[in-house]
Amino acid sequence: MGKMVNLKIDGKEVQLDEGTNLIEAAAAAGVHIPNLCYLKGMKGIGACRLCVVEVEGGKAPVIACNTKVKEGMAVATRTERVQEIRKFVIDLILSMHPLDCMTCTKAGVCNLQQYAYDFEIKESSFTRKKFGYPTDEANPFIKRDPEYCVLCSRCVRVCKAQGTNVLEFSGRGVGAKVVTAQDKPLQESGCTFCGSCVDACPVNALLEADRWRKGREWEYEKVDSVCLSCGNACGITVSTKDGEVIKINSAAAEGIAEKYICAIGRYCFDSLTSETRLRTPMKRVGGELKETSWEDALATVAEKLKAAGGDAAFVSSANILNEDALALKKLAADVVKTRNYDSSVTLYSDYDALRSGTADLEDADLFVLVGTAPDQWARVLPALDAVIRKKMSEGGAKLLVINSGEPRIASAANAVLKGDEVNMIEQLAQAVISKGVKAPKEMISALAHVDPSDAAMAAADLFIAAKSPVVLSAPSLYKAAANLSLIKEEAVSVPFEANAKGVVLMGLTSAGKKFKEMVSSSSKVLYVIGEVPVGKRPDTEFLIVQNSHITDLATQADIVLPSTAALESEGTIVDYLGRIREVRKSLEPAGNAMPNSDIFAAVSGAMGSSLRKAKDTDVKKALKTKVKVAFSPFKRDKDLEIDGEKFIDEINKSTVNGSRLLWLKESEKAVVA
Repeated sequence: MGKMVNLKIDGKEVQLDEGTNLIEAAAAAGVHIPNLCYLKGMKGIGACRLCVVEVEGGKAPVIACNTKVKEGMAVATRTERVQEIRKFVIDLILSMHPLDCMTCTKAGVCNLQQYAYDFEIKESSFTRKKFGYPTDEANPFIKRDPEYCVLCSRCVRVCKAQGTNVLEFSGRGVGAKVVTAQDKPLQESGCTFCGSCVDACPVNALLEADRWRKGREWEYEKVDSVCLSCGNACGITVSTKDGEVIKINSAAAEGIAEKYICAIGRYCFDSLTSETRLRTPMKRVGGELKETSWEDALATVAEKLKAAGGDAAFVSSANILNEDALALKKLAADVVKTRNYDSSVTLYSDYDALRSGTADLEDADLFVLVGTAPDQWARVLPALDAVIRKKMSEGGAKLLVINSGEPRIASAANAVLKGDEVNMIEQLAQAVISKGVKAPKEMISALAHVDPSDAAMAAADLFIAAKSPVVLSAPSLYKAAANLSLIKEEAVSVPFEANAKGVVLMGLTSAGKKFKEMVSSSSKVLYVIGEVPVGKRPDTEFLIVQNSHITDLATQADIVLPSTAALESEGTIVDYLGRIREVRKSLEPAGNAMPNSDIFAAVSGAMGSSLRKAKDTDVKKALKTKVKVAFSPFKRDKDLEIDGEKFIDEINKSTVNGSRLLWLKESEKAVVA
């Protein structure tokens, strides 16, 4: 925390960090300063001129978004002169803005509408202007209507800050327009359709393409939850009406570094009603899968599991909830009495890499990426890519990339150590030690033979200067990268699935065969839960698939059990940063689908045993199994190296193919071709 200063805002005494701007200072005092262009967490630019305030002793009003607090400052936010300026600005903007508030989709959450109401402006006193700009609605995701644009630049700044750089201004003054390169439609501009611009827009200039006549904001039920599509586990706000999802937005607090969701998290909800959705149990009869009752399906599953006993095998996605993982372990170990249960985590990580490590991205001033390649365009941990770029752009953070390849994010780095990652980590650590930084004796001894390059010495200066560095590692390199945390801060392994850390901490870790062995060797019964990267039926006498959508593997199963989708589920996960996150139910289950843990309980019941539902205390107890990082020989686990893009595509395959995201995948292929 920096130096604190005391000041007064509208007579209220407040104490704040000296770097705080007046908009945030006023908010801390419970005072709202009108603004259109300011975004929390980003530098103020003073574009809209609505946030003017008067400071005692000043000659003229100042812009609150880029004026910092000072000791003894006295600020007045609603003087007569200030209110006159604001009313003039709103009046002028309205002269260039459609006044169709009665039918506008953004009514109720439009900042301009609210300020016009506050200043009692029904119609502009200026001559009305209409530019006749065409609307960009050639894609199924985002509608851009420049006629509504108030030139606040929020969308442009967010797009630039996260590194996508699709939007820019064309022209000057009131005739300026937000455009893409050569004013092309979004799908031809390199847009990733993350929708950050939609979340940032204060008016109706940017909107979800399919929102027309699907209800007004005040009609929606809103639930904050977590996207389970990849290892980022982004916060989302789900808006529903009449039992249907209308839209999904980023749920992170406004303006903080992690405010981002990708196109999959934002738009893939239409797969809930697609043809790929499973709504009732299915059983193979005469070589064909046919619908059956839960009673029949459970009886068949119970019979097969009883007969298999210790030769039964359970493999699960790591996108299931903590409560599901606990229930699955009990079903396998205590009821079926098999040692063969595991998750897809072991395809790319060992257990210890996910039992330890926590970090705070918001406070990070240096990101060290070791062998991991977050990429918004390839949708591999896209939010991590966006967070790092925004922290660099707006927060002054630095980036060090250690990679044997050429990840796209390396182009934004302050320093790059290209080469074998283990060798580069050794060089960096030795360079840091050579500059007088303390390290464990074992590490000093292990690195005695290492002669760091000039690049490593320069990178060491970055590492040493950082007050809060965050080391983010590919799981296969975690043990080597974690040694850096013995010098400063912690290292975190970044997995590809939302609850990879959680399922490991819940104990869904094999005591017998691991995932790869179970799907490649023969077994009497193989029980597969969730979306896993297995397309061909393994060598098993009886295959059970439990999932929300039909997959290639499910079409080859003997029994298919319909589970609830993420938006229909409720429980917790542990994200890769070590935070417990709450997944809240936004919708009732489709058809006869059931939550995973309820299915496990039902299977247990059909086998003559009871399975107690996991409680918060069970989850908290399981979380105490973290291990302390200790020095480990610098090495990589080559058995755990995996193509992240391919893996994430596989675990999202059925839901993406059952949604409009398929349009995006096909259009991207066309652009590349």
